[in-house]
Amino acid sequence: MKRSPDLLRLAETVLLPGFVGTAAPDWVRRRLADGLAGVVLFSRNVDTPAQLADLTSALRAENADILIGIDEEAGEVTRLEARTGSSRPGNYALGVVDDVALTEQVARDVGRDLRTAGVNIDFAPAADVNSNPDNPVIGLRSFGADPALVARHTAAWIRGLQAAGVAACAKHFPGHGDTSVDSHHSIPRVTASAEELDEVELWPFRAAIQEGVRSVMTGHLLVTAYDDELPATLSPKILTGLLRNRLGFEGLIVTDGIEMAAVAGRYGLGGASALAIAAGADSICVGGENSDEATVELIRDAIVDAVIEGTLPEERLADAAVRVRALASWHAAAAETELPDEIGLAAARRAVRVTRRPGMPAVLPLVVAAHVVELAPETNLAIDKGMPWGAGEPLSKLLPGTTVTRLSEPEAGDGAPDRVLCEAADRPLVIVVRDAHRHAWQLDFVEHVLAARPDGVIVEMGLPGRTDLGAVHIATHGSARVCGQAAAEVLTGQA
Repeated sequence: MKRSPDLLRLAETVLLPGFVGTAAPDWVRRRLADGLAGVVLFSRNVDTPAQLADLTSALRAENADILIGIDEEAGEVTRLEARTGSSRPGNYALGVVDDVALTEQVARDVGRDLRTAGVNIDFAPAADVNSNPDNPVIGLRSFGADPALVARHTAAWIRGLQAAGVAACAKHFPGHGDTSVDSHHSIPRVTASAEELDEVELWPFRAAIQEGVRSVMTGHLLVTAYDDELPATLSPKILTGLLRNRLGFEGLIVTDGIEMAAVAGRYGLGGASALAIAAGADSICVGGENSDEATVELIRDAIVDAVIEGTLPEERLADAAVRVRALASWHAAAAETELPDEIGLAAARRAVRVTRRPGMPAVLPLVVAAHVVELAPETNLAIDKGMPWGAGEPLSKLLPGTTVTRLSEPEAGDGAPDRVLCEAADRPLVIVVRDAHRHAWQLDFVEHVLAARPDGVIVEMGLPGRTDLGAVHIATHGSARVCGQAAAEVLTGQA
């Protein structure tokens, strides 16, 4: 059996590749016209709203019924606003507020921007229950650690996004929250029992399916209660047995980035893709790192070869293609609903929590220029490098003359705390941290400085671990641009 043109074309129907640039390359346009399922957009493809709308229009000129997907979770994971920082807080802040109507409004606001830009599927929301506070890849992307809370906000996010006419995608099935390993680098193991998984990790996904979510994204996780050999993305027991048959999901199953080490490291791009389709996935997401035509051909040929060899039934591939086409042709009328102005900033303000240490002098509001130190840890690959964050810049706009120093882990040692104390002499001191509970170097720095400056203020822009640090501890529950603005307003008494 040869690689027939029809079989090659069928295999391309299940591929969602990425590409480089703010205009569509010739190879992308040519393949879309010939049946490629669609594309995945990254921040490298986004410059301005007008440019993005022109790009998606050019893509649809080749084929009207294609999927154009993007990771727009808001908060820390944003592609639309990677250059400026998000104008909306992420899931964790929304979970702290715990107002499902607000969550639905924020998601509808996201959907309105995506629909205007020509995007018809958003790989959001993250439905993971962040039950492990040391999780290096979920954290603020989750609505929280309580499965009931995560379930109701997952449903609200889906409701808001899909009401705007954009398909939602609940991820990372069957739940990435109780892990301590980043699947971008190696394979996380989830060792909870089936009963525990049913009560925690699966709860938000059941809520998502009940809400009518159009798509579910797989997680590259070894979930031993269901399959102790294959990660979820490649496991028929999990994708077909659990998600399709037991939970009754009939929509599109799309993989997380197939080039991630948790699957491609062992099986290769082509091998992992063929195994995923055979297991029950309908579409292969690729292009975060491998974003060229050769990658599309490699994966396509591997899928076709698996059909020829008999390891992937052609009927399964054809079924996957039908589901892709069904979602690509889904058009939902966007509900015309007025949203409050600056809904994202309003949400970020509501998520701020302030803790004052007893017996300490009142240090807020700040009325003179301060010195701000921002401790910047390495972020995971889902978060764009260089995306603006922090409280220093918005504070300097409210208090002109405020100075800002940002330190990475290597820069925070070797006498840096003492230098900061000199720079902040006779000035209010604000230390901004991000997941300080996960980074010993941040805690060491903070404790050294606060020993000499107990009047220092801590702004935590990650998950709040210790709230007993500083004369005042401000938790924003997110590092989006609007979270920094909300913190600056609290610091200056304008909240």
